[in-house]
Amino acid sequence: MLWLALAFLGPISWAASTHIDKYLVEKYFKNSNTAVLMVFTAIVGVIALPLIWLFQPSVLNLPFSTSAIVALSGAMYMGAMLFYLRAMQSEEASVVAPLFQFATVFTLVLAWLFLRELLSWSQFGGVALILAGVMAVSVHGRAFLRQFNLRLVLLMAISTLILAASTVLFKYFAISTGFWDTAFWMFVGEAVFGAGILCVPSLFREFTALFKRSPGAVIGVNAANELINLGAGLAVRFASLLAPVALVSAVSSTTTLFVFALGLVLTEFFPRLGREDLSARNLVQKGVSALLVTLGVLLANTNSI
Repeated sequence: MLWLALAFLGPISWAASTHIDKYLVEKYFKNSNTAVLMVFTAIVGVIALPLIWLFQPSVLNLPFSTSAIVALSGAMYMGAMLFYLRAMQSEEASVVAPLFQFATVFTLVLAWLFLRELLSWSQFGGVALILAGVMAVSVHGRAFLRQFNLRLVLLMAISTLILAASTVLFKYFAISTGFWDTAFWMFVGEAVFGAGILCVPSLFREFTALFKRSPGAVIGVNAANELINLGAGLAVRFASLLAPVALVSAVSSTTTLFVFALGLVLTEFFPRLGREDLSARNLVQKGVSALLVTLGVLLANTNSI
């Protein structure tokens, strides 16, 4: 089935992108501001704008208020990614990835608040499993209160809250105005956010210095990563046109497991590109966490399938 292939293309691509993000942060942004990395996301959005306009000239006919709100959703996405990259500076990719499923929790809450969608008991059960998985992956060793990584959880909670709000805005307007129209103005918002980053003198100097140090590697790896992200997003959104959105969302939630599996492969065969703690205790902890989070997302979506 085409929709299933497209739906799985999303989490597989996002898992690869997560490890690329970790590689970039470790190699180029370990002790610098990750906001500079977001400029590359904005650049990809700028490149996409004329292509979408050629394909869909009506994008310029949207009312100003609508286009402004959709652009805001793009800027919100960029803000969410800033918090995510900060989290990536201090933790392994397989630890950060499960925390992304906070987005499911926040999406359910926002849908209840603004769309008046009631949560079923199965959805509440899914939320509980997600939180259990988050707690499991955030605890290191036996000293729960002493070693619980509160900073990591807070960074990812803020990131996914903003991301959930951005997603709700995007879907709301995509239904009424069309997918490509909404995508165009979302990219405009991302471009404006990127321009705002470059308007900060210290970040602009850091951006130019990064190019001077290693322009080929930075441009090449970032460009490939952003294309992977763009393709994954478009594949999942197109899959949602062929099958129930909740079903596609459930399949997409397997990103956590793909991140975990890819991390093991990189550590075993390509340690220069990524390393994970392969101790038995850590493998069990991360494996249980990934399963809890994925089961939670699946359960949270069963009511809508």
